[in-house]
Amino acid sequence: MTGKIGFAHWLAFLLPTGLLAGAYGSQYIGGLYPCEMCWWQRYPHFEAAALATLAFFVANPVYRRALVALAALGILSSGLIGGFHAGVEYQWWEGLTACTSTISGSGDALLKSIMNAPLIRCDTAPWTLFGISLAGYNFLLSTGGAIAILLSIWRSKTP
Repeated sequence: MTGKIGFAHWLAFLLPTGLLAGAYGSQYIGGLYPCEMCWWQRYPHFEAAALATLAFFVANPVYRRALVALAALGILSSGLIGGFHAGVEYQWWEGLTACTSTISGSGDALLKSIMNAPLIRCDTAPWTLFGISLAGYNFLLSTGGAIAILLSIWRSKTP
């Protein structure tokens, strides 16, 4: 794996795994629990990371390119969901979902967990940096990364 396809392959692997690590870090270390649309953004990254990982074990360069391209499309779909979510957070348009919360337990403990669980709203950004929310950063990084991966594959002369 040399040249531009090697770069694309590594980016298709590192970008979704890094963004997922950041999402889980912000959740479990930073206490920023995900709303429903935050979860929607994670699913394509799982798919992209799995496809890019699988591509490491594929010897045929044509199939490897196809897997990396599919991973890039997964990354792009997460970015586009992030863009939609950021628009909901900035009140540019209305979201498609209800708010979510985290609950656990059973019986009385479940009821207590439900009553004490924080309500996670999709239309409110719990954290921003330079006025950009986590969903906005996912849009920027994922969309830009997916375009870079696809351009790198397209410009590569050899499979």
